[in-house]
Amino acid sequence: MTDNPKLLSLLGMCRKAKKLSCGHDAAIGSIRSRGARLCLLSSDSSQRLRKEIEREAAFDGRNIPVGLLASTADEIGWATGLKSAVLTVNDEGFAKTMLSLLNTGEVNL
Repeated sequence: MTDNPKLLSLLGMCRKAKKLSCGHDAAIGSIRSRGARLCLLSSDSSQRLRKEIEREAAFDGRNIPVGLLASTADEIGWATGLKSAVLTVNDEGFAKTMLSLLNTGEVNL
């Protein structure tokens, strides 16, 4: 089951705008530097990775939203050009739009 094409398309645009951090090290760095506005995990990400990202996103009052997508790392890779189980959105506008899609139920979270 894949996410709404709107979200995957937004991820691709976000990547082209250089406002997306893909992969474990890039995502953790973005979270720690407080650049991340939203963290997204693929449906096939490990429980260990999910717990680590949730812990980092909440640490020291960061309160960065974390979402679990219905898309796999391969599907995210198709949309962004980089296969990744974790990514962060580093732009407030993109993050708000994606959260709106997630919260309205247009995308399975």
